Amino acid sequence: MALDIPGATGSRPDAAPLDESGAEELLRGICFKTGPPRTVGVELEWLIHDRERPDVPVGQERLDSAVEAVRALPLDAALTFEPGGQLELSSQPAGSLMECVTRTAADMAAVRAALGAAGLAPVGLGVDPWQTAHRRLREPRYAAMETALDRSGPSGRAMMCTSASVQVCLDAGEEEPGPLGYGRRWQLAHLLGAVLVAAFANSPFQRGRRTGWRSTRQALWADLDPGRSLAPGTGRAPRDAWAAHVLDTSVLCIRCEDGPWDVPEGLTFREWIRTGAPRPPVRDDLDYHLTTLFPPIRPRGHLELRMIDAQSGPDGWLVPLAVATALFDDPEAAETVYRAVKPLAETAGASAAPRNPLWTAAAREGLADPELRAAAVTCFGAALPALERMGASEAVRDTVAAFIDRYVARGRCPADDLPEPGDLTDLGLLTGRGSVLTDPGSPPGTGTGPPAGPSAQPNEGLSADGPTIPPHSGKAASA
Repeated sequence: MALDIPGATGSRPDAAPLDESGAEELLRGICFKTGPPRTVGVELEWLIHDRERPDVPVGQERLDSAVEAVRALPLDAALTFEPGGQLELSSQPAGSLMECVTRTAADMAAVRAALGAAGLAPVGLGVDPWQTAHRRLREPRYAAMETALDRSGPSGRAMMCTSASVQVCLDAGEEEPGPLGYGRRWQLAHLLGAVLVAAFANSPFQRGRRTGWRSTRQALWADLDPGRSLAPGTGRAPRDAWAAHVLDTSVLCIRCEDGPWDVPEGLTFREWIRTGAPRPPVRDDLDYHLTTLFPPIRPRGHLELRMIDAQSGPDGWLVPLAVATALFDDPEAAETVYRAVKPLAETAGASAAPRNPLWTAAAREGLADPELRAAAVTCFGAALPALERMGASEAVRDTVAAFIDRYVARGRCPADDLPEPGDLTDLGLLTGRGSVLTDPGSPPGTGTGPPAGPSAQPNEGLSADGPTIPPHSGKAASA
């Protein structure tokens, strides 16, 4: 969850109020910036744990000291911290995949060293397997978010404070139709996104026990308030669909200079424009409202893919980055993948992602689902030659190939390799022993997860902080 917070304390008093048509025109103009795909970025979220006792919460004073040390580093990426103390690195837009990988790997090596000096480690799991949701950041934004999301149950707090992800940022695509056209890429993202959820599912635990989901993180996102985490409805052109979705989603909060922020219930941005109460909204308010929407793919001029669990090991993060970039930006791979995932639309049905049967199956079953496994085999198979055409290094290609052999080819995902939470006390299983990027002596694939073991079968039931989406036994059921 990115912490891009324009106008954090309110709007300029002299700003002109928005009207409905002006807001719609503005949204249509900024959601998809088209042109040949050239740039790529990645946002990495990490849980922070004690190296010796990862199941024990890190004290606030100790965490604050570590934060100060990390903030002092000369990083290329932007550094922020999430409400539960998770660390996030947001790379600068890079001109190629390898530029993004190289810069991010250097930043991560520096961050790991700084945290290691404090006896801490960044842990790549989609949901903290031990801790309850405890908000460490006290800013008005998060107090308001907590209040708003609490109205729909406990999943909002768990998402804010205990989840972590790999978010891949890619150009929207070309204006013209075709494999690299923005309309095709938008449609592709909402089908391929479910395959990425399944392949990289890495959060089967919450509060010390199995939840019944391979990706508990994705289940949490799907269980937020009814509109905030949904994709726009189908049946309209992408720009029109996004503009309508933004204006018809409820306002999370109305910022003010003094005192707690107002948290209205059920007030959409469109209704706020029409009523002008408690004050007329301005451009700053619309920009801020956009940062409070959490669909699986968020159009911010570019496409922000938000559905991938954080990955274990020093190099685990580069696999989803490399695979997604190859499948979207290489024309041959994009065409192959589009044909492979197009039949998944029938399984998805009419409901919006991530609350449809396809995305629910991906989060619950991972690649144990035969249809998702078949699609993943084709998609990941197309990624390897695409990476070579794009100039990816041998180390990157070997790491992706090791992931394919270990998981995709066997119908497995990282969640299937994790031991029970009580056996995760050796953080070497999660943080890895070396990186093929910063430690060339390490064998390929050492950063892709813990040693393979027998497939873990999820148990039914969720913790008190878990999602309330009902389990389903087949594709006909809907989340």
